[in-house]
Amino acid sequence: MFSRVFGRFDVWALTLLRVVTGFLFWQHGAGKLFGLLGGDTVEFLTLRWFAGVLEFFGGLAVGVGLFTVPVAFLLSGEMAFAYFISHAPGGFWPIQNNDERAILFCFIFLYLATVGGGRLTLDGLFFSRDSGEEE
Repeated sequence: MFSRVFGRFDVWALTLLRVVTGFLFWQHGAGKLFGLLGGDTVEFLTLRWFAGVLEFFGGLAVGVGLFTVPVAFLLSGEMAFAYFISHAPGGFWPIQNNDERAILFCFIFLYLATVGGGRLTLDGLFFSRDSGEEE
């Protein structure tokens, strides 16, 4: 019953998930690169700086739905890498190392990489599948 009621909003739910995830992720990059939002800037050309570049520009791209599938796939990999390199040494379980965020971002981006950004994206605006061919 609930799927019939809420299923009508699947496009909007996917769009909202993509926009909010991109906005939240963008903030991590803004903190690393520019010291915004209470973040500490990181040293240029370090691993954390490259992560900041991916988070800032990738978060923006996912948020507006531009190149959603490849960018989300790349960001999913970044979060998996970040978890095992930076967080897992503090304890394997996310509750031990206090970073469920990396895992959530990883799997949300993996989901977006498989389903795309939905119908309300810049991808859909710029790269319409309508080739103009007549059938």
